[in-house]
Amino acid sequence: DANRQISEYRFKLSKAEQDITTLEQNVGRLEGQVARYKNAAENAEKVEDELKAEKRKLQRELRTALDKMEEMEMTNSHLMKRLEKMKANRTALLSQQ
Repeated sequence: DANRQISEYRFKLSKAEQDITTLEQNVGRLEGQVARYKNAAENAEKVEDELKAEKRKLQRELRTALDKMEEMEMTNSHLMKRLEKMKANRTALLSQQ
């Protein structure tokens, strides 16, 4: 009876050692996955920061371009009014002659 119990315990020990080995391999595999995911997350954050900086830069450029366009439209409007006045003056001068 004692030999049977010893045999059972040896079997259980062997099974437990196999389970431990399997679990250690799983831990190693999962640690590798964690490292890869962490690296991917860091790279994604870096890309996100770069994209945010690029977006801010483009928004500044857009504001500058819109301001310049508004200024040019005002200048154009002013010049068109001056041209109309000059045409009116020319027409008035021609009609006086």
